[in-house]
Amino acid sequence: MQVGEGRLFLVAGPCVIESESHVCNMADAIQRITSDLGIPYMFKASYDKANRTSVHSYRGPGLIEGVRILRRLARETGLPVLTDVHEPAQCEIVAEAADVLQIPAFLCRQTDLLVAAGKTGRAVNIKKGQFMAPWDMTYSLEKVRSTGNERVFLTERGASFGYNTLVVDFRSLAVMRKLAPVVFDGTHSVQQPSVAGGVSGGQPEFIPLLARAAVAAGVDGLFLEVHDDPANAKSDGANALDLKLLKPLLDKLLAIHAAAG
Repeated sequence: MQVGEGRLFLVAGPCVIESESHVCNMADAIQRITSDLGIPYMFKASYDKANRTSVHSYRGPGLIEGVRILRRLARETGLPVLTDVHEPAQCEIVAEAADVLQIPAFLCRQTDLLVAAGKTGRAVNIKKGQFMAPWDMTYSLEKVRSTGNERVFLTERGASFGYNTLVVDFRSLAVMRKLAPVVFDGTHSVQQPSVAGGVSGGQPEFIPLLARAAVAAGVDGLFLEVHDDPANAKSDGANALDLKLLKPLLDKLLAIHAAAG
């Protein structure tokens, strides 16, 4: 799967691995939709959500079990897989199962992590920190590229706006696209961090609006956390896109992408 070559691609899946059967079912359902629409698709789920608001929140199955599940999923579906890494020591282990190592937004300046991810030779997706100016992402890119790895792209996920609120500056898409291919995260951009008593809230009704605007602005790909039962998701359900809404949204995004050229 090529990134940044004119075809709109999708990174999607549940926020976290809730169970082996759940991620396999989600991958299958999303793959059917994207295959019918001709959209290149990359599966996403985290083995560990290391930055949950509360210490009591579900984090995932952990590194070893999570990598085993993702390796099996990739083998059985043929899908490229993306997952987060949080520490330099995790990168080589995760690279055994994942095609793309994702640097979480809060860690986008962590030099040792960026360099370790780059050294694996896997593609690297750096999520722009909520606290970062888009033009400053050039320094994060340089850290990965210093390893000789040019397979790196950036993801916009909104910027902090006061307390418990994010806002998307669509100028950032154009700014960062001069640096590397750019993906827009339509689900974390509607997140309301830590607003619900130790759990983040969200406004998923605005996912389609922001996604349409991003595609019209000229992004290379979309990142969407998708769940078949958001109300009962173990992580980020409040800002996830309901699976049943995915195909109608992608239909509209493809039309906009074609019109925008």
